[in-house]
Amino acid sequence: MSTSAAEHLPPAYPDRAPWGTAGRLRAWQAAALEDYMTREPRDYLAVATPGAGKTTFALRIAAELLARKVVHQLTIVAPTEHLKRQWAEAADKVGITVDPAFSGRTARTSRDFTGVAVTYAGVAAHPMLHRARCENRRSLVILDEVHHAGDSMSWGEATREAFEPAARRLALTGTPFRSDINPIPFVTYAPDVQGIPRSVADHSYGYAEALKDGVVRPVLFLAYSGEMRWRTRAGDEVAARLGDPLTKDITAQAWRTALDPHGDWIPSVLQAADTRLTEVRRHVPDAGGLVISTDQESARAYASLLKRVCGESPTVVLSDEPKASKKIAEFSDGDSRWMVAVRMVSEGVDVPRLAVGVYATATQTPLYFAQAIGRFVRVRKRGETASIFLPTVPSLLSYAGEMEVSRDHVLGKPPGADDDPLAAEEALMQAAQKKETGTDDLGPFEALGSDASFDRVLYDGGEFGTQARAGSAEEADYLGIPGLLEPDQVTTLLRRRQAEQQAARAATPSSEGDGTQAAGGRDPAMFEQISVLRRELNGLVGAWNHRTGKPHGVIHTELRKTCGGPPAALATAAEIQERIDTIRAWAIARG
Repeated sequence: MSTSAAEHLPPAYPDRAPWGTAGRLRAWQAAALEDYMTREPRDYLAVATPGAGKTTFALRIAAELLARKVVHQLTIVAPTEHLKRQWAEAADKVGITVDPAFSGRTARTSRDFTGVAVTYAGVAAHPMLHRARCENRRSLVILDEVHHAGDSMSWGEATREAFEPAARRLALTGTPFRSDINPIPFVTYAPDVQGIPRSVADHSYGYAEALKDGVVRPVLFLAYSGEMRWRTRAGDEVAARLGDPLTKDITAQAWRTALDPHGDWIPSVLQAADTRLTEVRRHVPDAGGLVISTDQESARAYASLLKRVCGESPTVVLSDEPKASKKIAEFSDGDSRWMVAVRMVSEGVDVPRLAVGVYATATQTPLYFAQAIGRFVRVRKRGETASIFLPTVPSLLSYAGEMEVSRDHVLGKPPGADDDPLAAEEALMQAAQKKETGTDDLGPFEALGSDASFDRVLYDGGEFGTQARAGSAEEADYLGIPGLLEPDQVTTLLRRRQAEQQAARAATPSSEGDGTQAAGGRDPAMFEQISVLRRELNGLVGAWNHRTGKPHGVIHTELRKTCGGPPAALATAAEIQERIDTIRAWAIARG
């Protein structure tokens, strides 16, 4: 076969090449292709941020190997049924016929097909069938989002058993890290300077590089806090403010209360998100929004709320529906406003027009968060931005602030006698926060009420804005940011709006709705002072992270070493202020 069709495939499938790159491979794709064809490795791991064009890269390699008769057939392994069909459609564009309906039950496919597309679960059900296919004919196996092969030991073992005889294996992932230590088949691990085994990629292309190249969109994270009330299974009524220093269980319960469709938090956030979508659609008329829900009941309730907000029925996608893939495709090709989904659109699904998202799920693993945000960063033309609305939950804010930091899959860290005790404490706290919150883990639970307040915007390693009521003019300043802006223009606009709001508050001590000045002009309570100081410290840490590349946790640990005192969640107002002064002094000294 000829590779001419593959040569004309746009840099990212479907046709959404970034401004100025149409008609040729992107630089990272060309470099990785040259590296692959020069070395001709049996195993190759390409790590590229969502939206960078992994599908195009993989199909170009497949076309080359098939044309040169290095391999005679193709097997594509994907995480979901929908992605099987998506791969088959993309392959057909370059003249490679792939059967997405192939299954272990029939074990047969037409001679019209050059390859098959299967899921990791399908491979686990019939590993010997796929092994026999690889033994009978020289095969290229494309392992899409290969980290799924580590989801359970059975999946990993089956993937290894099935494709060990393959002539070539090409592994792809956009999120090369996991919350566990299960090894991923056909991935090489090597000890780092500390002796910790980490995955080794043959070619990497991260979000920061892609953002610089204009390949992906910059992301605005709009965080919302608020007062939550709920009743525990013991019958006790509890109230807490989302985002305040809380135990893991209380944070989970407050988070779950916020997501309750019968409270005021989620309707307020959905209203704000729809307002933002309207602004984006002024510049990008077909821009769409996606609400990622925890469960089907909540998804249907959110859809009803959105219909009341915008007057249009959203597309609801439930993972167990036979027409789920068709619904996603219809939404992607149309111009309707909203889609609500339960996990179905968490990874690999291409809906290029998605520009506004609501993270309305209780899942907080870093892997899932990265996959979800990956649905919104796929750029079509220069100047597009993505806006993600999320609850003010420490783990989510940490993930949002570290989007530009690359991670490798780590198999395990051997304890050392010289480990920093403060760093170890921080690591334990972070590990506790990163455990996935399930909706059934908290037992019987009754949400009593909630309200929402705009908290802050996270962008480019910095934090902007001060707390304001949902629906206030201060919130509107950020919701009204134009939908087409260059990354540096976004930063400039955020800084200007924050400065204007701070100046207005300084001129009016009794500013309405900011949550830091009580009625009658009284001094703010201690908890209010601490909340304001913590936000200021987190903003400075975010800026220092962007300037130095150090993770947020490392910066907080260095501040504690310098200033003394407990973790930030337990620090007094004076201790937090000392850390603020210290990090400002670092910035001045660095120039």
